Amino acid sequence: MILQEEKVEIVEDEKNAKKLSKKEEIEGKENIVQDENAVNNENTENLDTNETKQVESENEETTYSKEENNTEENDNKNSDNNNNKITVKQPDNLTFTQDKTTTKASKKHVTLYFLIFIGALFLILFLLLAGFTIYNLNNSKVIAKGVSIYGIDVSGKTKDEAIKSLSSTFEKLQSSDIKLVSKDYETALNPSEINLKYDINSAVNYAFSVGKTGKILKDDYATFSAMMNGVEIKPMYSLDEKSLITALDKLSKEIPNPVVESSYYIEDSTLIITKGTDGFVVDTAKTSIDINNKLQDFSYLTEPIELTLKKQSPKEINLEEIYKEVHKEAKDAYYTKNPFVVHPAENGVDFKISLDEAKKKLAESDKECKIALKTVYPKVTTNMIGKEAFPDLLGEFSTHYVSNPSRTTNLRLAANKINGTVLLPGETFSYNKVVGARTIAAGYKNAAIYQNGEVVDGLGGGICQISTTLFNAALFANLEIVELHNHQFVPSYVGAGRDATVVYGAKDFKFKNSRKNAIKLECSVSGGIARFRIFGVKEDTEYNVKVNASITSQTDSYIKSVTYRTLYLDGKQVKKEKIYNCTYKRH
Repeated sequence: MILQEEKVEIVEDEKNAKKLSKKEEIEGKENIVQDENAVNNENTENLDTNETKQVESENEETTYSKEENNTEENDNKNSDNNNNKITVKQPDNLTFTQDKTTTKASKKHVTLYFLIFIGALFLILFLLLAGFTIYNLNNSKVIAKGVSIYGIDVSGKTKDEAIKSLSSTFEKLQSSDIKLVSKDYETALNPSEINLKYDINSAVNYAFSVGKTGKILKDDYATFSAMMNGVEIKPMYSLDEKSLITALDKLSKEIPNPVVESSYYIEDSTLIITKGTDGFVVDTAKTSIDINNKLQDFSYLTEPIELTLKKQSPKEINLEEIYKEVHKEAKDAYYTKNPFVVHPAENGVDFKISLDEAKKKLAESDKECKIALKTVYPKVTTNMIGKEAFPDLLGEFSTHYVSNPSRTTNLRLAANKINGTVLLPGETFSYNKVVGARTIAAGYKNAAIYQNGEVVDGLGGGICQISTTLFNAALFANLEIVELHNHQFVPSYVGAGRDATVVYGAKDFKFKNSRKNAIKLECSVSGGIARFRIFGVKEDTEYNVKVNASITSQTDSYIKSVTYRTLYLDGKQVKKEKIYNCTYKRH
């Protein structure tokens, strides 16, 4: 019994010793873990090494714990009916260390997956980049996919192919009338009048440049964007802005209720000043902007452009300026033979009253002011030097008229005003200034005229035939045309493009003596024929003049024509000059 108890005590001492040893070992390991954490904070790179060591220690501890448990079981079996079993629990810190290791491994897996994803993404981007680069290289001579000009797809075409596919379309655009409206008033501008041109070549060059800058990333993106979103290019255009303004100014005289400027004319020995009236003119600046905007987006093809009008008063009458224009000294006529130059006589003109008295009279007048003039005659008139001064016929033209007493009277009154007029080189002839206002006092009768698109009786009807006849004579005499207007309808006495209408105070016919010597106008109205002949001195180089007017287009509502004057020398064409474009309404 004593031996048995001693044996039990020995076993228990051994167990206690083992427990103590194990406790010290666990505490040492806890210190190791704490040291590990400290090292972790100081140096992250040593973390994996310490953890590895920790895991190895833990594995050894686990093995030791299992062996200890086996020993305890054997010791318990050898004990006499001793049911007390001693077990050793795994330390908590051991379990904690195992979880941390698992988390680290999971993080490594996530990092690996992320790197794989990034690599795959870069691979896809690289393949796309390579694909678009190869596509651009293979299509370096054609326009990128998705590019269009004015809605016409030009992708996959060379420059020449694109220009060819666009040419016919833009030729039609450049010949399509630009319709202009203002309430009930309608008119049109022909693109040729303002020299409108669309720059197809620049548009094609721009289209071709899409995706071809030489910068790979930029070109690939441009190509991709064109494929996905498309690129629409609007061609740039050009026009003659000065011609546009001139055309709009011309419309100011044709719109309803136009402003009538003050004017004057000399009738017999009286200066008659007619005061203007308020009216409307085309706002050329605003309308020009509107036209340019419509040309840019091509909307003028589908809807007319609204004319912007503004109310305007006539310019203030400057009597001093009128006096300077009216007053002149008398000049005797003469000519020289070497070189042969005619210097025609000029009558002198002056007010019968003083300038101050004339100003007072103008201020007190209502619509019209009459100022008496006195004529100062030269000692030698042009007629006195005879035909030697104007030996050569430079140009002539005649028209037929229907015998009508009132109309014939009007023709002769206008012709007599002009007959015998001499123009010095550089001098401009004004029909309205020479003929004067068509009034009852001047002897004019009512006859057929065009008014607001209709044929009605009006004072001075028929005198446009005189201006038309003179216009054609001036063309054949190779004189410079300064101002010209066509009728609303094609007149009966000439064809389209050969007429010159006049409206006193609104529309005038003017031409300039652009020759080197003086010219003389002779006019006659007799036997149903109105004839103008222009005399002067032929120059060293005289041209054979041909005039051609042709209809360019016509519909049920209008007729359009263009007039050219062509000069020939020794049978060869020297110059072809466009005189004007005309638009007429149909009867």
